[in-house]
Amino acid sequence: MLDILHREFIYLWYYFSIQFQQIFRYWILGMVLGSAVSVFLKDRIHGVFRSLGDKKLGLLGIPAASVLGIASPLCMYGTIPIAASFSRSGMKDDWLAAFMMSSILLNPQLILYSMALGTTALVVRIFSCFLCGIAAGLLVHFVYGEKAFFRFENFDEPTTRDTDPNMVLRYMKNLWRNVKATGLYFLFGIVLSALFQRYVPIGVTTALFGGNEAWGVLMAATIGVPLYACGGGTIPLLQQWLMDGMSMGSAAAFMVTGPATKITNLGAVKIVLGMKHFILYIAFVMFFSLLFGLLVNLAI
Repeated sequence: MLDILHREFIYLWYYFSIQFQQIFRYWILGMVLGSAVSVFLKDRIHGVFRSLGDKKLGLLGIPAASVLGIASPLCMYGTIPIAASFSRSGMKDDWLAAFMMSSILLNPQLILYSMALGTTALVVRIFSCFLCGIAAGLLVHFVYGEKAFFRFENFDEPTTRDTDPNMVLRYMKNLWRNVKATGLYFLFGIVLSALFQRYVPIGVTTALFGGNEAWGVLMAATIGVPLYACGGGTIPLLQQWLMDGMSMGSAAAFMVTGPATKITNLGAVKIVLGMKHFILYIAFVMFFSLLFGLLVNLAI
């Protein structure tokens, strides 16, 4: 019995170490550069978005808002007070919808993590988030018009924990918060990937997520709802699934529904949407992920 356990441990350690070596540098790079964006560029990014409100851009402001949402390094609980501040200054709800939707799905740190998935998956991820933000903004614009879509009444002005007057210390404190926030999820994701490689036959991945069928995309979109806990933590799983036969469209669907239905993000979104709009949000995310995944499979 001990010999069997020892052998299984060796196998799992082998899979763990290989995956760790492949991904660790992207995790470090994501934290180092992500913290730099948060400390040194966050206010500039949000200032650019605020300045757009003074321009007569019309619908052109929606794609611009989606890009700035991706560039924003804040989590959703940090984004909402910022969005509330934008709303009080006169920013339109369709622009805010694009900004918040893309901000939920992606940030500079997750872009760097996703480099471990390869160039194609990285481009697909960025493009899907950009389009999802635009689609959300356009829906709010044409369906709700001038009617209020968000409820920001109970939100105060945004605060920040990056307040140390010494810029080096401010950066190091932000970096340490990043390590604490993502480290355990990162290691847990690699452990799950090692278990998957050892005990799940390759054919299972192909059967569930492979090919160009709608079933694989739907399965990936659905499994992204309960499984997604942290962007960095899912990268090892996605990397292994893609190697084992997961279609790029299925991966795209997972990368949309995962962060969009992450439990902490859902809690934040429900606060500013109310139940009716919250249900519409869930339906929109599922529909967009399925449609985009199918289109990716047709194109790639």
